[in-house]
Amino acid sequence: MLILIKLSEVETELNFSILVDYFDMYWDGFKATLMISFIALIASFFIGAVIAVMRITPIAPLRWFGTAYVEFFRNIPLLVIAFFFYFGTDALGLRLNGFTAGTIALSIYTSAFIGEAIRSGILAVPKGQTEAARSSGLTYIQTMRMIILPQAIKIVIPPIGNQFINLVKNSSILALIAGAELMYQADLISSKTYVVFDVYIFAAVFYLIITIPLSIGVGQLEKRLASSN
Repeated sequence: MLILIKLSEVETELNFSILVDYFDMYWDGFKATLMISFIALIASFFIGAVIAVMRITPIAPLRWFGTAYVEFFRNIPLLVIAFFFYFGTDALGLRLNGFTAGTIALSIYTSAFIGEAIRSGILAVPKGQTEAARSSGLTYIQTMRMIILPQAIKIVIPPIGNQFINLVKNSSILALIAGAELMYQADLISSKTYVVFDVYIFAAVFYLIITIPLSIGVGQLEKRLASSN
């Protein structure tokens, strides 16, 4: 089945037989991308929350560590982090496959951005709530976990949602370390068929299947939280 797409007055044939013939490879890549994104999403959120709390803690060494973590990982490319865990860990006697190395790299990289977003949410919560919680006998950790963080996360749902969507798209970097995700499978299909345009258009559609529902879900969650206030 052929579909004609007109791009800048140049007609290009989109060959759906590639999608049919190599659907198993696309599907394997799609499932791997979902798994990587799901694991990295959860890990980056919890790491980011911990880093955010460190960033505003009165304990100076923890505050310095949190600041160093955010500034370091936000300002180096994701690919460098992925290469470190895939190639560099050999020097430590630890050999990670592309899936594991890429998931760890993606989690760490995204957590730096999420941590900064949550920190901004924490700072937006009135300080009086922290003082009231502490005066009622709650510890610093209990105050953050039970009082401050739930409110802070509600405030920063949009930027956190955007980071989750970016996480899915950034997972394509794993193709360079044999992460077995969608872009890696698309590269393999392209090398088998010697077709570029069609192969990557279909890969883009699979990414949209993940990111569009995620974007809609974040929007609905934001509206629900806003209406509950």
